[in-house]
Amino acid sequence: MARRFGCALLLLLLAFGAAGTALVWLVLSATGVVGSAPFVRLVSAVALLLGVAAVGVAATALRRVTARAGGLVDAAKRVEGGDYSARVPVRGPSELRSLARAFNAMSGRLEAEEARRRSVLAEVAHELRTPLTVIRGQAEGIVDGVYPGDAERMRPILAAANAIEVLIDDLRTLALAETGSLRLRSEPVDVAILVNATLDAFRPAAAEAQVSLDERVSAATPMVDGDPVRLRGVLDNLVSNALRHTGAGGHVRVLAEPGEAGTVRIAVSDDGEGIAPDLLPRVFDRFVKGPTSTGSGLGLAIVRDVVEAHGGAVVANSEPGRGATIEVTLPRAR
Repeated sequence: MARRFGCALLLLLLAFGAAGTALVWLVLSATGVVGSAPFVRLVSAVALLLGVAAVGVAATALRRVTARAGGLVDAAKRVEGGDYSARVPVRGPSELRSLARAFNAMSGRLEAEEARRRSVLAEVAHELRTPLTVIRGQAEGIVDGVYPGDAERMRPILAAANAIEVLIDDLRTLALAETGSLRLRSEPVDVAILVNATLDAFRPAAAEAQVSLDERVSAATPMVDGDPVRLRGVLDNLVSNALRHTGAGGHVRVLAEPGEAGTVRIAVSDDGEGIAPDLLPRVFDRFVKGPTSTGSGLGLAIVRDVVEAHGGAVVANSEPGRGATIEVTLPRAR
């Protein structure tokens, strides 16, 4: 576009030079300084008037183009100052229309990113407030002598500190995924071993909550190419969520089997409260959680980002009061 603009400017300068020369000749001819035939003088006078009219039209068009370009400059200055709502009308020559559309798309993306940044900051501040309040309250009580500095009073402080650490790790994972910097140490992963190791880690918590953990891994399930640590984190998130939303006497099931078109399907299901219909389309967004959820609302967002980084996909299905199923599809190992 810059090269075309430079060529157009050069042609415009040449045209102005030629027009200036012709204008001088016509003036001299119309006034009789050059040539004396009446017909020639008449033709020169008419040509001079037409030339003046053309110059007027060109000047008007140039002013319009300049004004529209000035509008782009003003809008760019507003964006530079932090006003990402700036837009410009899409009109004028095709080059200016293309530039205006590109500018409006850019400012729209910047505005959306700024809104998301503000939302994330507000949500992070909200999530940090509770554990920090616990830490401060317990610590002040111990310092003031209200509480003894024993293990019972230190336990909530450690739990709150752990919650902050988990939140920071989750935010770091999301930031890496968003910038495409999430590094995966891929290797062949045995899905059966992955599922069994995850469920074994959650069996004590499930027994305490009186929830049964069941697994069904098809013998035909192939290995997947993936980062075993990241994939274990995915299953940890899904099983942890399912346990949190399943009442005593309920069941959490993990299914693994060959999927379609060279994939492996892993599904985590529960028979708990389910996902509200208004939340279901946004369940993988950041900080989206139900009114009874005690998590940060980042777990499923991390699941989506990690699964997609592996070239897979994740979907959620649920009926209120009848549980939920989160289904992960991963490419099988080659």
